[in-house]
Amino acid sequence: MKVQCLKGFRDYLPGEMLQKERMLASVREVFEQHGYPPLMTPALEYAEVLTGKYGDEGEMLLYRFRDNGDRDVALRYDLTVPLARVLAEHGDIGMPFRRYQIAPVWRAEKPARGRFREFMQCDVDLIGVDTAAADAEMLVIGAAVMKRFGIESYRLRINHRGLLTALCRLVGLEGEAESDFLRILDKLDKIGEEKFRSEVSAISGLDASGLDRVLEVVLCELQEPREVISHITAVLGEDDQAREAIDRMSAILDIVEASGIASVCQIDPSIARGLSYYTGLVYETFLDDLPQVGSVMSGGRYNDLVGMFSGKDLPAIGISLGIDRLFYALGELDLLSGEQQPAKVLVVQFSEELASASFAAAAKLRQSGVDTLVYPKDAKVKKQLQYAQKSGIPFVIVIGEEESRSGTVQFRDMDAGSQEEISLESAIEKITGGQKSS
Repeated sequence: MKVQCLKGFRDYLPGEMLQKERMLASVREVFEQHGYPPLMTPALEYAEVLTGKYGDEGEMLLYRFRDNGDRDVALRYDLTVPLARVLAEHGDIGMPFRRYQIAPVWRAEKPARGRFREFMQCDVDLIGVDTAAADAEMLVIGAAVMKRFGIESYRLRINHRGLLTALCRLVGLEGEAESDFLRILDKLDKIGEEKFRSEVSAISGLDASGLDRVLEVVLCELQEPREVISHITAVLGEDDQAREAIDRMSAILDIVEASGIASVCQIDPSIARGLSYYTGLVYETFLDDLPQVGSVMSGGRYNDLVGMFSGKDLPAIGISLGIDRLFYALGELDLLSGEQQPAKVLVVQFSEELASASFAAAAKLRQSGVDTLVYPKDAKVKKQLQYAQKSGIPFVIVIGEEESRSGTVQFRDMDAGSQEEISLESAIEKITGGQKSS
């Protein structure tokens, strides 16, 4: 038997997983600072909850089977449909409802480089409110995540589906033709302007003047958000839906300016978001220094989705972080911690007779808030130091026979290459900078 992972799945070894968990801990802190608590839903749902929600293609990608109780079940495909089920099942949940969820999802698609059948999704959503303030709050949270990661050069590219619908109406694109246009627009960054022009011009029912009008809006080269709004108003301002969208965008800009994030927000009429359920604000986030990575954070308003089971009118706005893309980008930008081991201190086990002294010292270190491991056997000290070096552990404590008698320790700073004999209390002060855990 060849022992290996299922195709399309992968292991995350401790070094990589530690860095990813540190990254996710930062995300959780940002979400909770903005008043969003976590939600957890089961990996398995009744199949009828998930079927019919993702279109024909999505239906084919469900991991669906009958369990030991002969129930028709499926692994969750995303985090949004389970959220809709939660809102219907727990009807006493107060509104507005905030939540974030970070959890794996499963899709039986063809594996490819960077694409797996099991992957992590990270969503934050605000349910029950349809206001510019709610829309802007998502942008504020997104900017806070980028700031926490230390990413400074990026753009939150913003649009409104109402503007795109009005544009299609203006040039006579309806039904399937409108869907074709939005599908082509959604891949503009991938296919480039020339191919975009070619594919859009081939849409049935779009004449030359209509094509010019479309390109005038979606390929607008203005950068200053208020100038872009003025440009769009000049083209679409007579349309009631467009006017409503323009007013909403202006109100959002007021709030992001007051929140101090206007410099990273860009109104981009080419942003479409391919999913048909978006009804208002849409946005994607791109890194200036790594454009090839694509969007690392995206989302928008989807007012007609999460009320699907309850039958209630539940407007919603949310953000989804591309965890794997962000993790890769942080590595490329040298913004990941270099930790391969959570411990800050290795306590050497000098001999079996002194094992108790080593564990007693480790207990005091942990009580002071210092993550500590004890080497599991009395190997040569050189070998234990090599282990600390390889594992990235910055400090080592050695308690030999002389140190045990004198009540001291040998304290080694691995980065500095220095070693001194001091009390354990002094070593703790050096490690913590005098900031002991309460």
